[in-house]
Amino acid sequence: MHFNAYGGNGAALAAALVNATDFSPAAVEAMLGEHRLLRTAVTAGEAEELRAWARRLDPVFGEFDQDTQIRLVNELLDVTASKPYVSAHDGREPHLHFFAVDADIVARAKDTTAGGLAMAMSFAGGRRLGRCGRDGCGVVYVDTSRNGRRRFCTPACANRVNVAAHRARSLAR
Repeated sequence: MHFNAYGGNGAALAAALVNATDFSPAAVEAMLGEHRLLRTAVTAGEAEELRAWARRLDPVFGEFDQDTQIRLVNELLDVTASKPYVSAHDGREPHLHFFAVDADIVARAKDTTAGGLAMAMSFAGGRRLGRCGRDGCGVVYVDTSRNGRRRFCTPACANRVNVAAHRARSLAR
């Protein structure tokens, strides 16, 4: 599945921010770089702003009431300065940007994640923004599988659920 069809870097960055446990500047800079943002240097204060933003992103994942999910994404878009435009820079293919080039890193991350989630809603109705189905896990993901039926964050979580179900069936016999 072509990843950009479901929000590209923005949706993936949103999931990474929600799943993050380390919001030290170094960890946040690494995460932003992994998701192809440029000029990723952050202060401790900016890292904390992104932690707060992650809490705002969290409810969008796994919310299967589409009207609620749309409202949540629109609320995110309302507080960003997002103005999408197409860009081809640094040897990259043309791609959609959601932020002003001269914006600070926090604004760029907010605009990118809100825009990516909006694209995921628009192109896949939000069904691709999931939360792990294993009790107690809570990790969020962007489902890029071919059939769009992903239920777990990793094969390890899926295996734990399947092994537990198998054991429960075996004990019931």
